[in-house]
Amino acid sequence: QVQVVESGGGLVQPGGSLRLSCAASGSIFSIWAMGWYRQAPGKQRELVASITSGGSTNYADSVKGRFTISRDNAKNTVYLQMNSAKPEDTAVYYCYADVGTARGTVPIDYWGQGTQVTVSS
Repeated sequence: QVQVVESGGGLVQPGGSLRLSCAASGSIFSIWAMGWYRQAPGKQRELVASITSGGSTNYADSVKGRFTISRDNAKNTVYLQMNSAKPEDTAVYYCYADVGTARGTVPIDYWGQGTQVTVSS
């Protein structure tokens, strides 16, 4: 079994910064992509950022230049540095990890429970 646990959410003022962390643990052979989605009330879940095991990144247009995704492969951990936060960044942020549990198996996405980020003065 694989567990994915997020941390670091909370309240931040507009223009402020917050750092989210997400660690995967358990029966992990390899992790391919990791990343973050978010879901605001009444809206669909959307991709925020993703990163491959090799470090290639992808960002939603709405966060480019403000958010930075990074990962520590040795710790099976992905981070999301949120700068210049805006009220529209308010959402529940979900982490995922694309995990292979054994050599030759098809990777499966595992999800965290979500962490609330609120941008408000």
